[in-house]
Amino acid sequence: MMNMTQTQTEHTRFERARIIGARALQIGMGAPLNASEEDLRKEFKSELISLFGVEEANIRFVLDPLKIALFEYERNLIPIDTSPE
Repeated sequence: MMNMTQTQTEHTRFERARIIGARALQIGMGAPLNASEEDLRKEFKSELISLFGVEEANIRFVLDPLKIALFEYERNLIPIDTSPE
């Protein structure tokens, strides 16, 4: 998957918190994900196994919107950016 945003500078911790929080809220309200389900299952496989067992880990999905938003932020998949103006 390609990067949706190309930031010229690193975000401050406040901008980062605002972007991740806003995206987590969107995900929690049912917005479509920018990361594929397969990528999320790979990233959180150990957590899914500990919660649901080995058999169900391949069919279950990550439910925490904050974790999904952080995953998207770290891979520049969030189409939200801050403007210094």
